[in-house]
Amino acid sequence: MKEMTLYSMPSSGNSYKVRLLLALIGRDCAIVDVEDSSPEIAAAKAAGRLPFGKAPVLELADGRLLPESNAILMWLGQGTAFIPGDAYQQAEMLSWMFWEQNQHEGVIAVRGALLFYPSRKTLATPERLAELLERGYGLLQILEDRLAGRDWLVGESLSLADLALYGYTHTAGSRGQYDMSRFPAINRWCDRIAALPGYIGLYD
Repeated sequence: MKEMTLYSMPSSGNSYKVRLLLALIGRDCAIVDVEDSSPEIAAAKAAGRLPFGKAPVLELADGRLLPESNAILMWLGQGTAFIPGDAYQQAEMLSWMFWEQNQHEGVIAVRGALLFYPSRKTLATPERLAELLERGYGLLQILEDRLAGRDWLVGESLSLADLALYGYTHTAGSRGQYDMSRFPAINRWCDRIAALPGYIGLYD
């Protein structure tokens, strides 16, 4: 039986958080890079490897395709310490993961993308960037308030919620040009994740 394959967009926080979990749990997986606007992503779409038209997608050893970053995290996280044993804490973890995709990603990641990808420069109007900046600060403050006085988002240890939100939060300053000096608890949390055994960076 062949190994798993991850169709991964190298510059994407959504793809990165899956690669980070794979590294932290020491799970082998072939990686196929499908960068934005590249021939490789066009080929993967044409071959039917990206069911929702975007990366990441995890192709299981039996050929089944699993899209959506947080769904992949849940599948990979089964049987690991990254999913709490307590039912309430599991639900709490999921609530942060849903919030990450429903609220956080659509602002923090979008502003970063408008500033980072040349193909999206025409969409980066001053008005749009200003709106995303204001909304982003509000979302980051929610995260800051949660992390004030605690190490992790749920319970007393790292969970999938932390990895899901780390994906785009840790580049909010460098890509999104948010002033991250306003969020000391987030910065300490990012440092804790970066110090984990097996940690890899966005481009590692």
